[in-house]
Amino acid sequence: MKKISGEDFDRKFDDGEDVSDYIDWTTARRPNLEPVQLTVTVMLGTKLRLERQAKELGVSVDSLLEDWLREKLGAARPSAAE
Repeated sequence: MKKISGEDFDRKFDDGEDVSDYIDWTTARRPNLEPVQLTVTVMLGTKLRLERQAKELGVSVDSLLEDWLREKLGAARPSAAE
């Protein structure tokens, strides 16, 4: 891995240059992507419908809900609070 100052790194990044030679990918991480547990109470009928939909799509109920929540919250546009 090459060494570079933070200022030079920022300038190269802002100019659209490839900065991957300056990143240690073995320790890189993306913040706010750690899984957390969330408890939600729903009606039995809703749970059964979720399970049926997840099975049809070949995913877990957790994955289905995560995708739907991200979509509803507009994950493509993260807020300043994140």
